[in-house]
Amino acid sequence: MYSRGGNGPTVRFVGTSQDDALEAADDAVDGLLESGWEPRNVALLTTGHRHPVQVERTAFHDQEGYWRTYWDDDVFYGHVLGCKGLERRAVVLCLNEDGSRDRARERLYVGMSRATDELVVVGDPETVRRVAGNDVARRLGIG
Repeated sequence: MYSRGGNGPTVRFVGTSQDDALEAADDAVDGLLESGWEPRNVALLTTGHRHPVQVERTAFHDQEGYWRTYWDDDVFYGHVLGCKGLERRAVVLCLNEDGSRDRARERLYVGMSRATDELVVVGDPETVRRVAGNDVARRLGIG
């Protein structure tokens, strides 16, 4: 993964532990909504375990019905590997894993490329360094 600069969405990094990443990501979604983002323009994507809202929606609607919720007027909750090719104006990327599993770089890259206007990356700074390298960490504002 290489950070080449250029134009792209506004990016913020919220440092937290892996254990607290999901809660911090929920807080980031709340912050986006409080700042005026419409829920239909916001997605929360996880890199590790699925968000409880995604689990709940899948159980309630089945898999096909869950994917129809992508078009609802609500925040979309998904896993990055299921969201390849999909975009939202504002994305909160929750790094709720330590980055040691297969395809960790791919999950981080896919998640970081889903936002068109604003991206909030939430997770452990060391995970970002380990998975993406120092240049990407520096560009995210990680010291």
